This record gives sequence, C-alpha cells and structure tokens, in this order.
Amino acid sequence: METARFVSETVLAVANERGRARVTLSRPQVRNAFNAELIARLRTVFGALGGDPAVRVIVLDGAGPSFCGGADVNWMRGSLVLGEAENVRDAEAMSDMFRAIDACPKPVIGRVHGAALGGGAGLCAVCDAVVACDTTVFGFTETKLGIIPAVISPFVIAKIGVTHARRLFLTGERFEAERARAIGLVHEVVGQDALDGTVDAIAHELETAGPSAVAAAKRLIREVAAASYDATRAITAGAIARQRVTDEGQEGLRAFLERRAAAWIVE
Repeated sequence: METARFVSETVLAVANERGRARVTLSRPQVRNAFNAELIARLRTVFGALGGDPAVRVIVLDGAGPSFCGGADVNWMRGSLVLGEAENVRDAEAMSDMFRAIDACPKPVIGRVHGAALGGGAGLCAVCDAVVACDTTVFGFTETKLGIIPAVISPFVIAKIGVTHARRLFLTGERFEAERARAIGLVHEVVGQDALDGTVDAIAHELETAGPSAVAAAKRLIREVAAASYDATRAITAGAIARQRVTDEGQEGLRAFLERRAAAWIVE
C-alpha cells in the first residue's frame, strides 16, 4: 500500500498516508469558499481517489478558521452578467462536483469547524460521517441573498428530510452544531481538542471493515433509497449474493470462523 503522497494545489491540498487520504479546501483567506477552480478540482480529486485501490478512507476538511463559507463573493458577482444558459452550466458543474463526492465508493468523513454555510453545509450532506466542532455555525443561507439552495437540495433533503428543509431552506437562518446533529446533518459534535481523535476513531472503524463491502454498502444505500418497495427485493438479494461470493466475502467468513483478523485490517 502506498505510504505517502502529497499534491499541493492553489485551492486544494491532497495527502495520502497509509490509505487515509485527506482532502483540504485551501482558500482560507475567503473561508474556503467555492469558485470554478475549486469546484473542478474537487470533482477531479474525488474521481481519482474513488478509483485508487490504495485509498481506504477520505477525510474532507478546510484550512484556516472555517470549513467552507459557501460560494465566493467574486465568483457570484460574475453570475450577474451571465445569461440563464450560462448560469445553468455553472450550476451543473457544481452539481457534478457534489455527485462525485456523494457517489465516491470510498467512505468520506467530514471534519467540520468554524462555519459550514450554503454549499459548505451541502458538503456535510454528501459525507458519509460528519464530525463537527461544537462552535461550528451552519446554515442554508441562500434565501438571504435572494437565491435558493437548489443544487445541494437533493443531497440535503436526503440527509435531513423534508420537514427540516422546509424550515431551514426558507428562513436561511444560521444554526448551531447541536441542532445540526439533531436534524441528522452531522453525526458527532465534539470540542475542538477532540475533533481529530473522533475522526481517527471513525476512520479506524472503517479500516476494520472490508473495503469492497464498504463500497457495496454505500452503493446499496443509494440504490435502495431511490427504488420502489417492490424493486428493493431484487436489488438487496442480488447485492448480498454478489458480495458473499467475492474473495473478500469468503475471507471475512473464514476469518470469523477461524477466529483471526481478516486480511484487509490495517495494523
């Protein structure tokens, strides 16, 4: 397994050590706000990491005082001179970025601090596990600017449900980390000094699970959530049958019966 790799970009930093990749939004001077370059880089990086057999877990975080403050003001200013068709292309590019993270076969842990507003809150919705500092401020703040949280809505509604979206999308209000946890946007709320330790604990749990099983489970959730009740019978039966006959499925059962660690567990 690759032990270390580091790629530095203007807007994004990517490091991989012993199978844990860290993707860091790196525009701290603007609270890691989205612009066209960051959006494109995130899509490319998650596509690459998703296909890298050396990667077991991806941690998504932000440099500086905030996780992600939403869209860059200067980038948004440019939309004032764009026509509807050009705005559609911009929005589709952002949607493709969120979909690349959401559909990434590797588990994604969000390490969130400072602020997660607008698209930053949308990033929380496409992470599989989210750990937030207890002082983090959240919000779907688009209506305060006279726009709407359209691109992130499929992912956020899937995460927090219609009832919370009806309140928070409309008001654009900011809310605290404990409320984010209560509505399901984040999973753990901890003090700043416990942030990294909690992320590490979740990553360790993922590393003790079979990597192809984790990918299959993530795919299963998406397929079952989108299917009719009748269709789920065939989807679920096929999914478990395919996994049982894989080398990993066979190894996992043998390791359990022989009372030993499975081959994929990271020491």
